[in-house]
Amino acid sequence: MHNLVILVLFGALLCAPHQCLECPSGCQCFAGTRTVKCVSKDLRSIPQDIPGYTRNVIITGHNIFRIGSETFQELKNVTTIILSNNRITEVASHSFSTLSYLRSLDMSCNHLTLIHPEALNIPGSPLKELNLSRSLYNYTSLTDLTIALRWGGLGGLLSLDLSGNRLVFLPPGMFSHLPSLQHLFLGNNSLASVYNGTFFGLRRLELLDLTRNSFRAFQGDALGELERLGQAPRILLSHNPYVCTCEIQDFAVWLKNSQAQVGDAEALTCASPWEFQDRPLRALGVQVIGCHATSPPLVGIRDEVGDLSLQTSYVLLGLVLGFVGMVFLFVLYLNRQGIKKWVVETRDACHEVLEGYHHRYEIDTDPRREYLSKDVRVEEKPPTNGSFGQAHSDNRLSQLPTDTCLVQIPSDTQVKPGSISVDL
Repeated sequence: MHNLVILVLFGALLCAPHQCLECPSGCQCFAGTRTVKCVSKDLRSIPQDIPGYTRNVIITGHNIFRIGSETFQELKNVTTIILSNNRITEVASHSFSTLSYLRSLDMSCNHLTLIHPEALNIPGSPLKELNLSRSLYNYTSLTDLTIALRWGGLGGLLSLDLSGNRLVFLPPGMFSHLPSLQHLFLGNNSLASVYNGTFFGLRRLELLDLTRNSFRAFQGDALGELERLGQAPRILLSHNPYVCTCEIQDFAVWLKNSQAQVGDAEALTCASPWEFQDRPLRALGVQVIGCHATSPPLVGIRDEVGDLSLQTSYVLLGLVLGFVGMVFLFVLYLNRQGIKKWVVETRDACHEVLEGYHHRYEIDTDPRREYLSKDVRVEEKPPTNGSFGQAHSDNRLSQLPTDTCLVQIPSDTQVKPGSISVDL
């Protein structure tokens, strides 16, 4: 009996680190840290038999294309979820709504194309960190994310990572529903300008990363937005292709005089023109720049963004028209027998009408009608005894058949009263 107890305790010690009886197939479970780890096992969906004690879920390197409302329904104690590099394309409504203790969500390195407006909605706003770096697949996914941030109730979010998503611009007011946000990472994108209202509502921001984008200068609204952030946030602006011409004067002056904390101000250098290449922006002045013009001239960023939006609208319009055309052709195909019958009936009706016109034309052009169309004119004479005979003669002329040939008798010929007719 003593030996049996020892064997049971020994088996429990061996299985405790991995919870071998409860761990999903292909995963590792660590009871000490309450962690389940599934890495590169070619999973098609999130395992449903994850232990209920789990607080940390790490699932990476799989082919999980969809996250639904039922995915984490039984994991009410989870605080950290890492779903990076899984080729996820869709996040459905209320995918994490049951995770009332969720603090950190990492969905980086995916292919998000469809994000439901309520995908990030969690009662109580427990989420503090959201990592979506290198995850947004196209412009549509950015629009979906903007709506999800607005409707997600993420008032307690502290950190948002959107780096590496090839973003061209940020919709004004995109972060207005994140009043507690402290760290915003927008590096390694294609941002060319910042517009009025882009950072509206970020009253507690401590770090703003705008490095490795496509900024050539900060002017007007962009400088106003950076200035409105105040002294609190640390702003990173290095590794951008700054063009040191007249357009950058305001930005260079702002760097020297602004009270904003540009954490990498010494690393801001000119990328062009070549005579100013690698020169620090803080060392530039109006006399140094000399308003050097570039060739070709810079195009307004707003015009570029407007053209991009217009092109996107044309693409969507083309897709809609193409879909309508396909539906129309499909309806025609389904009704091809009825359409054929209608065409045949229409053709026969037109043929009958044309035959009627042709017959009428032949009658109107018959040369025999020329003689009948002429009125038989009889000179008026005073009433005589032969008037009745003349009237009777006219009456008989009117009653002649259409194939009767009339022969005109010369006026100086003596004939008996009456009319002469020759039947052909």
